[in-house]
Amino acid sequence: MADKPSCPAKLYALNENNQWDYLGSGNVTSVPSESQGMFLVVRSESSGSLVLETEVLPDTPYQKQKDTLIVWSEGENHGMALSFRDSESCQETWEAICQVQGKDPTVNVTQDLLDDLEEDINETLETDDLDELPNCELSKLKQIANLVTSAFGSPLLRRRLALVLENESYIKKLLQLLHTCENVGYTEGLYHLNTIIKGMFFLDKTALLEILFSDECIMDVIGCLEYDPALDQPKKHREFLTQNANFKEVIPITTCKLRQRIHQTYRVQYIQDILFPTQSVLEENCLSALKTFIFLNKMEIIHMLQGDDNFLPQIFEQLKDKTIDNDKRRELLFFLKEFVAFAQILKPRSKDALFKTLTQMGILPAIKVIMSLDNFQIKSSAIDIFTYMVDHSPSMIREFIIEDQQNENGSLLINLVIKQMICDPDPEQAGALHIMKLLRLVLDPDNMIAMPHKCERSIFLNFFYKQCMHNIILPLWATTSEDTFEEDHILTGDINNKYCLRALRLMRKIIGLKDEVYNRYIIKGNLFEPVVNAFLDNGTRYNMLNSAVIELFEYIKVENIKSLLIHVVEKFYKRLQWIEYVPTFKSLKFKYEQEKDRKSQKSLNSMQSSKIFLSSARELEKNEVSWKRDIEDIEEGETSMNPLESDCQYVCDTFMETEETTENEDKVNLPKRTSSGDLKFTHTHSTGDTNGTDSPMRLVDYSDDEEEEDKEDEKAFRKRPHLIP
Repeated sequence: MADKPSCPAKLYALNENNQWDYLGSGNVTSVPSESQGMFLVVRSESSGSLVLETEVLPDTPYQKQKDTLIVWSEGENHGMALSFRDSESCQETWEAICQVQGKDPTVNVTQDLLDDLEEDINETLETDDLDELPNCELSKLKQIANLVTSAFGSPLLRRRLALVLENESYIKKLLQLLHTCENVGYTEGLYHLNTIIKGMFFLDKTALLEILFSDECIMDVIGCLEYDPALDQPKKHREFLTQNANFKEVIPITTCKLRQRIHQTYRVQYIQDILFPTQSVLEENCLSALKTFIFLNKMEIIHMLQGDDNFLPQIFEQLKDKTIDNDKRRELLFFLKEFVAFAQILKPRSKDALFKTLTQMGILPAIKVIMSLDNFQIKSSAIDIFTYMVDHSPSMIREFIIEDQQNENGSLLINLVIKQMICDPDPEQAGALHIMKLLRLVLDPDNMIAMPHKCERSIFLNFFYKQCMHNIILPLWATTSEDTFEEDHILTGDINNKYCLRALRLMRKIIGLKDEVYNRYIIKGNLFEPVVNAFLDNGTRYNMLNSAVIELFEYIKVENIKSLLIHVVEKFYKRLQWIEYVPTFKSLKFKYEQEKDRKSQKSLNSMQSSKIFLSSARELEKNEVSWKRDIEDIEEGETSMNPLESDCQYVCDTFMETEETTENEDKVNLPKRTSSGDLKFTHTHSTGDTNGTDSPMRLVDYSDDEEEEDKEDEKAFRKRPHLIP
């Protein structure tokens, strides 16, 4: 068999990861072997060196794909492929292989390939064609656009295209064609550029975005995005960004890198919000690199500003300066609002550190100054910033409010916020509802700290009821009173007015909470006075007001809310005692007397117990002194008695003395010596025999009397009076 002519082709090999590696280009030649077989030999086009030499065996599986590709497997995980430049060269090699294996050249498979080779190699071959992109010329724009759009269907092709496009000079040359197309009016070329640049975004590669968003390229990128083929007229995005969206430095920025990042982030955010406003699920997944780019830029801006010791403090100082004009203050607020909004992307620990830094620098005093101004729009911007602070840490806000009370030189911040809510001019009251939610977070007891050394809940709620409650319920007073300037009561004027019932319903809800904080507030403010007045003014008419008031007092009685019950009886019973058509007020009086008697009896028992305890203590002290004195006399030499007689005499003397002093009272047992020689005092009632005489005292406990002695002690213990300390 004569040598076949060489055919140009590219050689690939399947690696251990089941991916095709490109081994190089060369000329393929079929060379006969001594065994009537054939060798496929590939020599490098450039150097002529041997790249591959493999024998075509009868049982080796081969497959031809798409007229230019031959794939075969020489064993497990050992696949090879030849990609020819034209179908004629591929067919010549294929016929030589089929001749060796005795197959018909019209078939595309000589043997079944291994499963590892079932993966299509066409994607690899297509990416290999991207080694060199078409030249950046007007005539090649359509070809480049088709190449970019065709890559979307293959992840491998997208990765390969992105690697090729990372050549910075290629993108810059491509963007220069924008101005050429605009100058010559080549609309179709502008549409191709739009497709190419949008396609680069969907390749989802950060390295590409770094080039596209560089200072040199970003405005040309935005220019290409103006020419959307789906629009009749191009959008003027560059004109808007250069003329209408001028960047203002509210505080001079001395760091060039910070200024560049701020400019870049604004423009990239504009691209995301304006040019990609609504995205499908697929598009959103393919734009993750764009979102990550914006996120990292914002992180960098936040850290650079946070690390600047002068920038943010200057903003807060100027915001607190009441002499600056509203335009300047508005610019400062807008910048601060955007900065705090950026901070929402931070992780919890970093976010907490940032807000602590802002608090230390004085952001809350600055907000307080703004809230004291008359400009409602500016105050609304301050509320937006305040919202971010509350959402992050209500506890931090409460701590400042308490300190604000101590250092008060004007209205409290919390009262200024309440005023903003009440005076909202919006007919829909969207702003008022928003502030209401903020106040609810600040007042929520569940997120208040309760620690042994600090009870935030008690401190803050007491402060709020004293300093702020009258402000927050002001609209209720206004709507439930005909003349709030003449009367401070909750119920006045026409008692049949529906507002009276509304106010009464509110009070009933508050009492239903059974919260002593509210109860003390009601008592201190004498808030039952208008209720009683309205009830009495209503007379004997049986209507809604009459029933509602009676139900209110009935609830206090049934639930036995002692603080309110005592207050109502002591304060208003004389005015209500004539009402007998319901037993409510008589029952309130009866419960009041019961509670009063119970407390008196408890106090008397406590006093009696104290007296008994003091009497017993004095008796013990007296006996102890006498006993010590007798011991001293014995030790000084009274040796005429033996020890047993001495002890017996001491016991008898002491016992008789005790009997005389406590003839009509419960007796107190004498001190006993324990085994260690110590004294033991026990309190018992007197015990006697059946004739009424006292039982004899035992100095020594004998073993046969232990059981009887234990019973006597137990009986004495049961009779001991209960002493209340």
